[in-house]
Amino acid sequence: MKKLAHFFPLYLALVLISGYTNAQSNSLPGEALIPVIFDTDANNELDDQHALAYLLLNTDVFDVIGITVNATRNGGDINGHMDEAHRVVNLVGWNGRIPVVKGANGNFPEIVDQVGDSEFDGSEAVDFIIAEAMKQRKEPLVLIPVGKLTNIALALEKKPAIARRIRVVWLGSNYPEPGEYNLVNDTASMSYVLNTGVPFEMVTVRYGQSSGTAAVKVKRINVYKRMPGLGPVIEVPVTGRHGGTFTCFGDYSVDLFRHIEHLEDGCFRSLFDMAAVAIVKDPTWAKATEVPCPAYIKNQWVEQPENKRTILVWEDFDTEKILADFYSTLENAK
Repeated sequence: MKKLAHFFPLYLALVLISGYTNAQSNSLPGEALIPVIFDTDANNELDDQHALAYLLLNTDVFDVIGITVNATRNGGDINGHMDEAHRVVNLVGWNGRIPVVKGANGNFPEIVDQVGDSEFDGSEAVDFIIAEAMKQRKEPLVLIPVGKLTNIALALEKKPAIARRIRVVWLGSNYPEPGEYNLVNDTASMSYVLNTGVPFEMVTVRYGQSSGTAAVKVKRINVYKRMPGLGPVIEVPVTGRHGGTFTCFGDYSVDLFRHIEHLEDGCFRSLFDMAAVAIVKDPTWAKATEVPCPAYIKNQWVEQPENKRTILVWEDFDTEKILADFYSTLENAK
């Protein structure tokens, strides 16, 4: 097990050796933007929406190719998740600028035998991922799935060659502890992806612990104070998930927090998914550890120390810097 340093130059050298050739920090003038597809169960809670807005408004860092959508058990069927993704895209002024592509409503075991068909559950997103992955780019296409891994697993099954052309940065798991929402929604898809050769990075959740993205949290009263009016202002109002109309993402954020049912002690709420975007933007905002790829068997992680395949595990997120950058991004968005 190799501990990767907080300091970016050493980290970059190590990940290059490990095959993670696209890890990079903020793009400087003249540098290429990071090509990204964001894969989301957008209507699940409220962290997807903040991650997506943050991603889209970082126009000097990311080249967002598209958004693919899946459905997990919260938030209704795939259409509800599509609607929410469109809301956020519209609220940050990106209406018509980027494709929002329908993905899997069901899970990997239910769909995998159909990937040879011209159409199947999730085929639009799967075909989109494959087509974009096969395009010639200087750097691998980065997939940031922040829900279940169904769309990515199906794409790898249909076109195994994309494994050499993408980098998967997944928000999920309590590794090395069992469970976690994104994992249990389609455990088979995660296991399938882990058994491919695709460069894979696990952005840990770890509920109730200080080492995972669960620690990247905001107090609701601070959202009420800080978010109103933030982000580009659009001309045509967007109807929110809970009703009402909005002309900027900041106001919609306040409404999402107003309607959230479950808060942690002290009225905090974690913004898990946003941390996955943040560490792709700047890897120094967390710590990465290279480990032999484990297996998930009978709802438990099983270490495989002799496994030559390695993955990156992200932990110890710098909450202060991540949240400061999130607010700054919205405040300076045009």
